[in-house]
Amino acid sequence: MDDLEPGACPALIRLVGRGDDLAFIRAFFGDAGALGAGVRGAALVVTGEAGVGKSAVLDAVAGGAVRDGVRVLRAAGVQFEADIAYAGLNQLLVPLFDDFEALDAVHRDALRVAVGIGGGPAPDRLLTSTAVLLLLRLIAERTPLLLVVDDLPWLDRATTAVLGFVARRLVGSRIGFLAASREGTDSFFESGGLTERRLAPLDDAAAAELLGLAHPEVSRAVRRRVAAAAGGNPLALVELPTALTAAQRATLTAVPAVLPLSERLRAVFAARVAALPDACRELLLLAALDGTGELAVVEAAAAGRAAVDDLAPAEHDRLVTISADTRHLAFRHPLAGATVVDSATASQRRRAHLALADVLDGHPERRARHLGEATVTPDETVAALLQEAARHRLRRGDALGAVTALTRAAGLSPRAADASRRLAEAAYAGAEAGGELADASRLLAGARLADPAGRESLHAASASAFLLINGDGDIDTAYQLLVGAIEAGDHGWEAADGALVEALYTLALLCWYGGDPARWEPLLAFVDRLTPEPPELLWVMTRTFADPAHVGPAALPRLEKLIAAIGDDASQVTRVATAAVFVDRLGDVRWSMRRLVEQGRAGTAPVRRHIGALVHLCLDYQHLGRWDDAAQLAVEGLALCEEHGYRFFTWFFRYAQAALAAARGDAEASAELAESIVRWAAPRGAHGARQFALHARALAAIGSGDFETAYQHACALTPPGTVAPFTPIAMWGALDLVESAVRTGRDAEAAAHAAAMRASAMADLSPRLELLVRACEALATPGEAGVALFERALSLPGPERWPFDVARVRLFHGERLRRLRATTEAREQLTLALEAFQRLGAGPWATRAAAELRASGQSAPSAARPGPVTLTAQERQIAALAATGLTNKQIAERLFLSHRTIGTHLYQIYPKLGITSRAALRDALSDLDARAGTGAAG
Repeated sequence: MDDLEPGACPALIRLVGRGDDLAFIRAFFGDAGALGAGVRGAALVVTGEAGVGKSAVLDAVAGGAVRDGVRVLRAAGVQFEADIAYAGLNQLLVPLFDDFEALDAVHRDALRVAVGIGGGPAPDRLLTSTAVLLLLRLIAERTPLLLVVDDLPWLDRATTAVLGFVARRLVGSRIGFLAASREGTDSFFESGGLTERRLAPLDDAAAAELLGLAHPEVSRAVRRRVAAAAGGNPLALVELPTALTAAQRATLTAVPAVLPLSERLRAVFAARVAALPDACRELLLLAALDGTGELAVVEAAAAGRAAVDDLAPAEHDRLVTISADTRHLAFRHPLAGATVVDSATASQRRRAHLALADVLDGHPERRARHLGEATVTPDETVAALLQEAARHRLRRGDALGAVTALTRAAGLSPRAADASRRLAEAAYAGAEAGGELADASRLLAGARLADPAGRESLHAASASAFLLINGDGDIDTAYQLLVGAIEAGDHGWEAADGALVEALYTLALLCWYGGDPARWEPLLAFVDRLTPEPPELLWVMTRTFADPAHVGPAALPRLEKLIAAIGDDASQVTRVATAAVFVDRLGDVRWSMRRLVEQGRAGTAPVRRHIGALVHLCLDYQHLGRWDDAAQLAVEGLALCEEHGYRFFTWFFRYAQAALAAARGDAEASAELAESIVRWAAPRGAHGARQFALHARALAAIGSGDFETAYQHACALTPPGTVAPFTPIAMWGALDLVESAVRTGRDAEAAAHAAAMRASAMADLSPRLELLVRACEALATPGEAGVALFERALSLPGPERWPFDVARVRLFHGERLRRLRATTEAREQLTLALEAFQRLGAGPWATRAAAELRASGQSAPSAARPGPVTLTAQERQIAALAATGLTNKQIAERLFLSHRTIGTHLYQIYPKLGITSRAALRDALSDLDARAGTGAAG
């Protein structure tokens, strides 16, 4: 049997990704769901490609049937017994030999001769078939039977004839017939008229889960590479990693372009490939190595030696399909192409790569790859071509492809300094974009070993800084390392120097994370020294991202041009979005962010960019009032950071959760999340993260009515009367400072801060920030004059885009109007505020608005009654386990799921329950049970 068996790997205690198939089969044979309730007389043939798991499914069904009290009889086709008449029938009926006596003499003797335990002339086939059917029906009267037959094409012809006869005569009996047959293989068994169930390859999620179970020691990057090569084939998923060396299992860059095959995999197609003519095999080798399926390229590379007609034997043997209209060749099975490559000699593979390179002049990336594979000695020309190809790949968002090309370029570099520089560039690409920090660390170590006496490159310094902050290092060390490397570099401050520009982008992030305005001075000086001028996006980021409240407006026209030409480059998209955050232009790049998130979920975008897109979408949705969506993205981001080792970025998603919990009135959860950020940030010097925690704390305190505490937190973010430079989050906390100052009697401080906001560039950055500036002026201005300022603030265009901010301003306005006895106008503003807070789920603010509305003499409308909360059985089980304090990994082990699957379920569960953190699960489940009990009682 070539299919995956449960015993093939100790980790595979259960089947992965076959729940629907098993449910169908069980329902087909026994409607009650348990086969022991009575097998319905029927026959089913399971089909699928080699290795898709047919044997494993048969084993699972058979095992379940035995547990349900069904008697299972099994047989399997064996190639060396295919010429022995009734060899398969012998296998099937061995357990029933003693029961032959229950038949009449004619049928008993015929059956004994057929299976080889009796003597006499060969019986008539109809007589034998009838005898088998009678015997099975007699046995089934006592206990239900399930016949399970694997590898039908390899059964002897006599047995297949008997089984075909039996399978069509089971109606009304308690006998089930379940068989498996390989797709595309000739068989003597006639399945016409029988129900077939085709096993499809596993989907991406199931493939990832199976790989994680079977090979937990293999790095995530290599697992993704294996999954792509396996095409959802379970046998390939389990076996491909076994053919890799220890180094290859740990490091993606060590894995060859076409994965090697294990002995078990090689046996699946080796004989069929070996039987093909030489010309056919050469064409297949070219197609497998090229990987695009372009028949014109294959033909050109084989010109004079082979032509497309030479592929006919491979087509006839169902190894490939050829589309005449698109001129495209495709291997029918994911392992077929790998077998062709595996069966070729090293010299044949090199010749094929050179032939492909010769015909790919117009495709520099593909040509460089083939030259890299064909070259066996150091060659600077090929190394330079690979390096340039890597940079093209990186611009397209293929970070891991770039890392692979750079690593190969390093291996072909004649000079140690060049090899070190290219490995360092690969390390930086892997750490900053690719999402494989472990690989990046190994590459960086390799760069240092390649040229121990040489000066470390800027790419090496940037990679080191990135690895430091995601490990146990601190911001200051990473910052000093990078500043020193930039100052000592021999780049000449040329803006065209890619390593220098990338180092400056990394330094900008370190400055922002550090939260110390003094850190920005060297960076700004470096950017000003670039010649002939700094890259447009880098210059814009140093204005809109670094200190937007003071210098941001000047960069807005240039930012808008960058947004208009944003393109598909994942790094460019993420950096443009970063420049857009504090000037409220995230809505203009929302579509690009969504696309990047979807690509990340599909595994086609770099992990680091996926995380960045989640950060930006989370902020965007938070301001838009799409709080449930923001909460889901935050949980997804945390799971992604945990899985890929990007520990540094977890603080942002915890901030998003803390801010949402604060707005919704869960002060305890918000405080816990903010404290976790501070505990993490303090020893690492990540004061920028601490500033975000202060913002969440101030908001939570205002929601709780603790305005003194809110004032202290807001002042720690920026002193009253000053919009702190290089602290853009201070703009978002300005309203909290002014409100808490007014409510604690600090009118002078409130007025000073409102004046500072008006003197800054805040109002020129976006309508939302102008709204906050005008609202703070109105709060700090007593009497009728303040009312006019509130009206001016609320007259800004498109207030519905920022429902929470606008509702807060309406609440302030309504309070002021009520105190001035403008009751009708007050009720209008308070009603609008209350409705918005209720829609958002901003409980504390809704309570405050309702109280003000009642004080105006109008009863508050009741909140919209939420629909019933429902969790699936699996969601409920996961939520209950998470509420006990178990980690995702521990839950995954108990439920035989991947921890990524657990994380995905949890981020779907939280918004259903109206919570944003694990800490709130226990109470939410108790409330759910209570509501269910009330409903039942009613």
